[in-house]
Amino acid sequence: MPPFDYEYLIIGQGIGGTSMAWHLHDAGKSFQIVGDSSMPSSSRVAAGIFNPLTGKKLVKTWLADDLFPYARTFYGNLEEKLDRKFMHLTPIYRPFRSIEEQNTYLAQTADPGISPYIASSPDPGRDIPYVNADFGGLEVVQSGWIDLPALLDASRSYFQQQHLYVEAAFDAADLLRIEEGIEWQGKRFKTVVFCQGFFALENSWFNWLPFTPVKGQILEIATEVPLKSYIINQGIFALPVAENRMKVGATYSWNPLDWEVTGAATEELEAKLQGLLSTGYTLTGAQAGIRPSVRDRRPLIGIHPEFSNVSIFNGLGTKGVTLAPFLAKEFCNHLIYGKELNPLVNIKRYFSLYFR
Repeated sequence: MPPFDYEYLIIGQGIGGTSMAWHLHDAGKSFQIVGDSSMPSSSRVAAGIFNPLTGKKLVKTWLADDLFPYARTFYGNLEEKLDRKFMHLTPIYRPFRSIEEQNTYLAQTADPGISPYIASSPDPGRDIPYVNADFGGLEVVQSGWIDLPALLDASRSYFQQQHLYVEAAFDAADLLRIEEGIEWQGKRFKTVVFCQGFFALENSWFNWLPFTPVKGQILEIATEVPLKSYIINQGIFALPVAENRMKVGATYSWNPLDWEVTGAATEELEAKLQGLLSTGYTLTGAQAGIRPSVRDRRPLIGIHPEFSNVSIFNGLGTKGVTLAPFLAKEFCNHLIYGKELNPLVNIKRYFSLYFR
């Protein structure tokens, strides 16, 4: 085997690349991360909410019973290691839209698969007077949010101190395949792991995968009343990040796919927000990002169909904060020990697109 400078080259330092880096680090593997802070990042725009029960029909998040305990442990360990607060365990309050929805949801809470994620305490709506909840509501637990910019910044600082992070503009054309490995900027690596989010669409190694990216916008507001520690979810989310500050989102659009804030998206969110909140507020900011979503709504993880030293960890979509830690563990076990990947995330399911 030829000598390698590092075993792994990780391209991208969003939540995917950062999760891969921490798992490789804990496994004692050598790696280098390439990040480009000048490029937009969906991880830095995302509100970072983790929610075990989603959608209008109160559906349990895919793999919730595995994802949520693992994510809490992962982020808790990082808080200790980096001496920073990232994880905010916060219940989600879902106001009912109607008596019919109230009856439907309350009946669902008897489902043993859902009941662990529903608070047994009475409806807390009276404690959240700034929310319109004429029909009451449901409190979801084992939920909260991750301060992703703080997490990514602290992780980058740590890896910089360990000489494991490189700030550079990356072009996939600069990668060279060598005997049993990869070369980039004069350094040799055993394997490259692409964690580029939306920018994977420009990567000739993996642009054949069925990405269906979605643009989203969120608002930042200042409220006239102090906020309680509840994330509000009814068509949109309203996430308290300070006593009088909220993030509100999100929109879904497909054309154009850019990173620009639009007045139309702001108007859409404000119309929904005004129906949700009974208090006044001031709009203080807005951000837009592009989610790296996938046609079948499952991540894209695995090894290139022809080149065993080229791999991808991507397609985490709207649930990146819960998917990334658990699936990074699974992928690291695959890369290091040959453990089988879940076929629902393995890119083998799409190899026919590459060979057609």
